[in-house]
Order: sequence, then C-alpha cells, then structure tokens
Amino acid sequence: MEKQIKRVVILGGGTAGWMSAALLKKVLGNAVYITLVESEEIGSVGVGEATIPPIRQVNAVLGLDEAEFLRETQATIKLAIRFENWWQHDQYYYHTFGAPGKSFAFCDFHHYWLRAKQQGVADDIWQYDLNYLCAEAGKFAPIHNREPLSDIPYAYHFDASLYARFLRKHCEPWGVTRIEGKVRNVNQCPKTGFVEALVLESGQQIDGDLFIDCSGFKGLLIQQTLGTGFDDWRHLLPCDSAIAVPSERLETTLPFTRSIARSAGWQWRIPLQHRNGNGLVYCSRFISDDDAQQELMSNLDSQPLADPKRIRFTTGRVRQPWKHNVIAVGLASGFLEPLESTSIHLIQSAIVRFLKLFPHQGIQQSAVSEYNRQTEEEYLQIRDFLVLHYYQTQRRDTAFWREVAALPIPESLQHKLALFKQSGSLMRSQPDLFLDSSWLQVMLGQGIEPDDFHPLAGVPDMQQLRDMLENIKRIKSNVLQSLPKHDEFLRSLYR
Repeated sequence: MEKQIKRVVILGGGTAGWMSAALLKKVLGNAVYITLVESEEIGSVGVGEATIPPIRQVNAVLGLDEAEFLRETQATIKLAIRFENWWQHDQYYYHTFGAPGKSFAFCDFHHYWLRAKQQGVADDIWQYDLNYLCAEAGKFAPIHNREPLSDIPYAYHFDASLYARFLRKHCEPWGVTRIEGKVRNVNQCPKTGFVEALVLESGQQIDGDLFIDCSGFKGLLIQQTLGTGFDDWRHLLPCDSAIAVPSERLETTLPFTRSIARSAGWQWRIPLQHRNGNGLVYCSRFISDDDAQQELMSNLDSQPLADPKRIRFTTGRVRQPWKHNVIAVGLASGFLEPLESTSIHLIQSAIVRFLKLFPHQGIQQSAVSEYNRQTEEEYLQIRDFLVLHYYQTQRRDTAFWREVAALPIPESLQHKLALFKQSGSLMRSQPDLFLDSSWLQVMLGQGIEPDDFHPLAGVPDMQQLRDMLENIKRIKSNVLQSLPKHDEFLRSLYR
C-alpha cells in the first residue's frame, strides 16, 4: 500500500493501547493523527503489574516525572524476582536486575567466582550483587553517581489500570482522540484485504491508513479479520490458565516480585502501595479450576479485596504480527506467561520496533518482513528463557513437575545449557532481552554449575582472588548501609 500514513487507529485501550498512543504521538508528533477506540464495558485483562528496567526508558521518552508516575500508579520499586520452590522444595534464588561482582575484559566475574568457590573461599554469587543485598534488606533509593559497583538497576510494580489512566491523561492533551464504543464491522478493501475502517455499534465509522490491534486475546483485527494463524507453544510451556485476585497491602513493602512454585504451576505476589497483586498460573490438565482457586486463596498473605478472576490463554504467538496495514500489540500478538514480567515489555518493544520501521510514504513488504522477523526472534528468546525454569527443576512430587522436567527443549536452549555446563561460557544472542547476568542467575539458581572456568580466572593467586572478592563485597555493603528502607523511599514521594 504505497499511501502516506497519516491516520493511525488504535483498537483497544488498557496498557497496550495507551502505551502505543503515547509513544506514537510523542515521537511522531503532528506527522500522524491518532485515534484510539475503546469500550469501558469490555475493560482489560489487567494482571500485568510487574515490569523490567526498559520501562524506565519509555517513561523518560514520554517525559513523565518519576515521582508523579509512582504516586499516580501506586507503584513500588522492583529490584528482582525471587523464585521459591522452583529447583527444590524450600529453596529459593533471585533473578535480579543487577549483575554480581564487576565487569572484566574477556573473562566474566563468575569465572573468578567459580575458581574461588572450588577452593572454598567464596560466598554464594548473590552476595556480590547489590540488587540482591538491597532486596534482602528491603532497601532502595536511586543512585546518581557513575560508579558501576554502586549501580542499582530497577523497574516497577504498578497497577496496570492506573498506568493506562495515567497515560491517557497525558495523551489527550497531546492530541490523541479517544472514541468510546464497540466495533460492529471491520471494512476491508475487496482487492487488497487491507483494513479501511472500523464501524462502531453506534454507526460511527473511523477511517484509517494503519491500524494497531490492541484488542487482547480475541485479536479482532489480526486474527478474526485477517486470520494470520498462531504458533501454539503449549508443548513447551503447558500452563493454560490463571486466577488473579487483589489483597490487602502488607505492612512492609518488598522491593521484589515473588514467584512461588505450586503443585501444577506457580503463584505470583506483587506488592503495590495500596494493595498486593496475587495470582496462580497453572495447567488445567493437572488441577481443576476449583482446586487451583483453593490453592491460591489458601496461600494469600493478606485478606482478599475482590472475587478471584479466571483467565484462559494459549501460550504462543501470531505468525504475522504485522499483516497488510494491521499491527498486533500486546495480547493480540501472543502470550508468554508472566514468569519473567515480559508482558508490558513486549508492548513497548513492539511499538519501538514499529517506530523504527515506520512506513512514512507507504507500507513496503521489506519493512513488514523485517518487523515480523525481529518479533519472532524476540518471542523465541523469551520462550527459551521461560522453558529453562521448568526444564531444570529437580521436583518430581507432582505429575505436572514430572512432565515439565521431561519435555523436549529447543535446540537453541540445549546449546546454551551445554556451553555453560562445560565451560561456564555465556554467549548472548543479539539482540537478547536477557543479559548474561540473567542467564547466569537462573542457571545457577536451578542447580547448573559449570565444570570449568576461563583460564584467565586462574591468573591471580588465591590471596589476590580473595582480596578482590572481599573488596567487591565491602564496596557494595557500604552502598547498602547508606540507603533508606524501601517504604521510607515511597513515603518520601508524598512529602
């Protein structure tokens, strides 16, 4: 379609719709006219409340004040995810946003740590990670110096519905037009199949040059209208259901997400300023909905504030997230269980990718193909990282855990596991959302320890190695002692 893109129509609100509108309008300005169509009656899934650090880049691009954002979305700080009972019962480990130790050329810190550990002179690797130390101590404040050993990468927990409202409050003054209503018909060009307009139940017709489908699982445009097809990944990630419920906030607000393995899946606990977010992701072949609800409700830390909400999903991705003049964003483009808090990030990355390939003078197949290629690569990399958590479990106490531990895994993941086990090497795919430190922490946390370390780690003598490790711990401990409690930081937002 060699037609200049001037009118962009976004179908659906929620985090996906309003984040799309905000980024497009902020970056493109008056080059495009943006209309967002949503219905208050439909609402949104609204369970994605944990994020990863790139969300801060979005907020910065949008020019959002962090303190205002934290107040209006009832947000808290997220330094890590704590995985409990995943490898074995009564065992936990952290996947933090930081990195243990310090950076070295040609030889990563964990190789030095491996050598020291084999000699019995090293603590566990998280003792050298400032994010871990802060998470365990319940401390946080932004660090503004440029010393790498003092860096504390962080993200947020927030109320997704409040975040959508917060973005809308900014978008409408910027010039985004919001229209309330449900779609009755989708008008397509009979020759090309391109979408030309949305017809609402009221009879109003909204014409557009390009449409962004943020209609959630139903994928009204990308699937129901254009029928792009779907890659089902339940053979690798068999969970297909979730139950979510809010509960009263706790006295102490933890600066991390908890992921707790249960009999047929896992439970999330996400602390917000005004409440806790809770949910259970599970496989319906191994536990009934009623039993799953009972398992969740009996493991809440505080009193529920609403009735539990059930959600069905199919893990996988649409085969062509950009087809003709429709781009699917958010749940309309696919679903990966929120084990690593990637749902909101996938919204962000989809829009950033689209902006980089924006078809100013008309849609070209080369841009469409590249967008779809990059999106597939991103989904595959995240999928492999999620599979790692299940495949490496030593749990055999229920049928679910016995099955997931025996599932065949992708060759790409097999290669990464073999390389790390044999030599401690971590070769990051480009561009991989998860850094080497992320793969390291999950592999070690799931019981994989390398058989060997890099030869450069053998150069220092044992006293030099011991001194290096102790110096890193001392520097990070000094930073930790200077920080306030997480709750004290949150209270400072209101002074």
